[in-house]
Amino acid sequence: MLTTHHFDIDVTPAQIVWGKRELEVDERKAGFLEKAKSVFRNVVNAEVAKETDQYPETQYDPATVDAARLVFEARVREINLAASHEDVDALES
Repeated sequence: MLTTHHFDIDVTPAQIVWGKRELEVDERKAGFLEKAKSVFRNVVNAEVAKETDQYPETQYDPATVDAARLVFEARVREINLAASHEDVDALES
């Protein structure tokens, strides 16, 4: 992962030199967890919006939310089991 940079003016032409650090597995997993939360939150928000929209025939569907919850929980378990960069790479497919 790139961090800060500095300019090396002792060479011609001057160069931008970037610092680097190891990207931790947990940092990568955090991105997947946030995406899973966002997908689940969107389903819940869409269902809640049905209760407050202008159409009386639309209603909150708990089965839809429950199905999304099951998918979310399975994804979180899968993410939590990832222990290496290779495991995290496999989450992308």
